[in-house]
Amino acid sequence: MAKKLFIPGPVDVHPDILQAMASPMIGHRMPEYAALHGRVTAGLKRVLATDGRVFLATSSAFGVMEGAVRNLVAKRCVNFCNGAFSDKWHDVTKRCGKEADAVKVEWGKPITPEIVDQALATGKYDAITLIHNETSTGVMSPLPEIARVLRNYPDVVSIIDTVSSMSALPVPVDELGIDCCIFGVQKAFALPPGLAVFTASDKALARARTVEGRGYYFDFLEFEANDEKNNTPSTPCISHIYAMDRQLERFFAEGLEQRWARHRQLAGMVREWVTDRGFGFFADEPYRSVTLTCALNTRDTDLARLKKMLGERGYAFDDGYGKIKGKTFRIAHMGDMQRTDLEEFLATADECLAELG
Repeated sequence: MAKKLFIPGPVDVHPDILQAMASPMIGHRMPEYAALHGRVTAGLKRVLATDGRVFLATSSAFGVMEGAVRNLVAKRCVNFCNGAFSDKWHDVTKRCGKEADAVKVEWGKPITPEIVDQALATGKYDAITLIHNETSTGVMSPLPEIARVLRNYPDVVSIIDTVSSMSALPVPVDELGIDCCIFGVQKAFALPPGLAVFTASDKALARARTVEGRGYYFDFLEFEANDEKNNTPSTPCISHIYAMDRQLERFFAEGLEQRWARHRQLAGMVREWVTDRGFGFFADEPYRSVTLTCALNTRDTDLARLKKMLGERGYAFDDGYGKIKGKTFRIAHMGDMQRTDLEEFLATADECLAELG
């Protein structure tokens, strides 16, 4: 039985998107593909609020994460870690053979501008990695404030992971001065997994030109050269790009401001439900994610049993990640989700909680 997804990703995909993926295949070196590619990257520039380059890569976001590290770290990287996925960023950086240090804060806490400033003031680093919205903990770090700190360090290249935030709230890449912004499409963009999007500023591309061992598949200079022709270095996932084309049409029909407002409203609904049901929050109020809520299991509910009960009723539910599994649970509220979808899920969760006692 197919389940409605209320997990942090992948999320449910609208039938319009699935239909777009069934579009007839075209050759990726044909003019028809260049037109599609150019239309999609132009739409993405509107969403990202950038006049810079936007690249499409056939991979998960982790592929481009590795590519960014290989292309942009010349001396030493600082990885800011406040959860499972930001910890993985450090692992990726080390496995790429780069010098790197992990600056770790307690799970559930944000990366603050002060933490970033303290690390960069040492002068040891020429690149940083930072996750805007840490999916494992439901913590959203204050990116605009961090971006203001980064302006004081013009020789540092910023690699920012917006995998679970991009399109759910404004992340104006140019205004923030992000050098490399990375995201996948299976979360707030509500597409099937398999396509990653990334940006590269002039500063990032200048850095890449000085770095050896960039590899080929994710060589930023290859992406730059092919971007001039509205294309990709190797065969792209054309069906996904058709889907992105359709989804961008849907974004603009809804309106970006309205989309952001809908995500805020859905987050508010879940937070209210969490409070009313006697659960707590893993993140402090100013830093709670707008795309998923990580709740504390203060009622000592049997979350594994709740997950099973919801599954039997046709809903996918997440009972915590990694070392906080069972102590927390996460409810996603992003993508194309509507208020009625969430109301239906939360009502079913109430039924299950009543049965559990």
